[in-house]
Amino acid sequence: MAAIELERLERRYGERVALGGVSVRVEEGQTLAVLGGNGAGKTTLLRVLAGLLRPHGGTARVLGAALPDERWKLPAQVGYVGHEPLLYRELTGRENLRYHADLHGVPHARVDTVLAEVDIADRADEPVRDLSKGLVQRLAIARAILHDPALLLLDEPRANLDPAAAELVEPIIGRASGRTRVLVSHDVEGALAESDVSLGLRSGRPAPVDAELYR
Repeated sequence: MAAIELERLERRYGERVALGGVSVRVEEGQTLAVLGGNGAGKTTLLRVLAGLLRPHGGTARVLGAALPDERWKLPAQVGYVGHEPLLYRELTGRENLRYHADLHGVPHARVDTVLAEVDIADRADEPVRDLSKGLVQRLAIARAILHDPALLLLDEPRANLDPAAAELVEPIIGRASGRTRVLVSHDVEGALAESDVSLGLRSGRPAPVDAELYR
């Protein structure tokens, strides 16, 4: 069964085409690598897949939900790690995760489990504003997997993580997680090595996956 089906997807900002003619199919449990330079449309694509942006043309189905009409089905099934951590800086890490747990009807015991998985339990009662970028990234990953989503949308998820931390989160956001994943990365070789399907973007349109993407 396909987890993601896009057929000539379009998204515009005014007159500017952010995504045009994007078609791809990703089966359940597969990883899609999305590659391209700055401004290629990678983050826009993730936001469409998350139901945060409406497509303006083509067809899009994510986890069986037709977009945009059924995008209300997605928050319970999708975990998103983006450029912004989506955390409240004045709250502690634990308070942030409990807030998101309440939104998804997840028991607070799950918060403790996830904090241990990202090895941040001993810093979880400090305000997010006082944490390093690496620890904030770990918290953002914890928030994304808190409700055990079927689909992970990952925008440079290992940014700000040292090698030890990147290895630590691998079981929960890497291939070993068993989840369907969409991975945005500037590391072409690394992303291709851990993906089943690849999509190159240049100026919002499909392009061959090669060095030309980054020029």
